[in-house]
Amino acid sequence: MSKRAGAALARVPLFAGLSARHLRRVAELCEEQRYMEGATIVRAGDAGDAFFVILEGEAKVVAPTGRTLNRLFPGDVFGEISLLDGGPRTASVIAETPITVLALPRRAFLGLLEAEPVVAGRVLRNVAGPVRRHERSLTA
Repeated sequence: MSKRAGAALARVPLFAGLSARHLRRVAELCEEQRYMEGATIVRAGDAGDAFFVILEGEAKVVAPTGRTLNRLFPGDVFGEISLLDGGPRTASVIAETPITVLALPRRAFLGLLEAEPVVAGRVLRNVAGPVRRHERSLTA
């Protein structure tokens, strides 16, 4: 595992609380990918087959209507819902500068969850927290 990959994954909320050994296992499944300015990294409607962490560069999240929803910078992530459910992408992500991302393929991640129940449990807890906070905000 490169130090850069390990440091990037350690800051991802989905992986919060994983041991160094488990973070190494996740990092071993990742691949650095580079895109040129203007490249579409993921397209709305396509199957969600990977999760991404931005290592260098900037991107924008674009709705199917063409409206820019958000801007992403080093350390930001996208594709976490698709990583878990494999559903279609809800938005496109387009490189605004040359960009380097860490890509975690869904199939490899699911294999890790089956092989490492501790990782699966931690990821589920990390997903449940934001869902619970959202639920509380709706009932408050």
